[in-house]
Amino acid sequence: MIAPPESPNIQGWASRPDHYNRPVTDPAIEAARTFVGHSLDAMRRAIVGSAPELLNWRPAGDETNSLAIIAVHAVTSTRWWLSVAITGNAPERDRATEFRTNISSAEQLLSIVDALSADCRDLLTSDEPLDLAVSRTDPREGGSTTTVAWALIHAIEHLQEHVAHAELTRQMWELTGRA
Repeated sequence: MIAPPESPNIQGWASRPDHYNRPVTDPAIEAARTFVGHSLDAMRRAIVGSAPELLNWRPAGDETNSLAIIAVHAVTSTRWWLSVAITGNAPERDRATEFRTNISSAEQLLSIVDALSADCRDLLTSDEPLDLAVSRTDPREGGSTTTVAWALIHAIEHLQEHVAHAELTRQMWELTGRA
């Protein structure tokens, strides 16, 4: 079993005691549960208590993304790639709309992020072994193939990258005295 983190995340799924008391049936799924759980919890922390002005702020103008855009895109993409990896099917997605996200409150953004996060966590509840070498059709590339391993790892690394962007955006807002 995986040991709890040194500083458990009070809010999130990865910190639940039952998460660490489960038998490990598939180490890839278990690792993904941990990494995705911690990352989704971190994304949520970047949003909680934030003013709409921060969540919609584009740090370097219209060519950059707001924290709201980053959060919606990251979690939607994570659900999409986890679905490809676990089920072989991608859910419907309007990527262009993700980049037009504009919200009125942290609660509104959390309702979107929390629902998508629940889907991500549900995808990782399987106790069935995952064959990482299986080929999947890459829905973006008109029929090219990728592997379960690539889709799973990409889901995780892409989410972690955007969590760092969200945290940095919030830090920049606070350091500029806007908070």
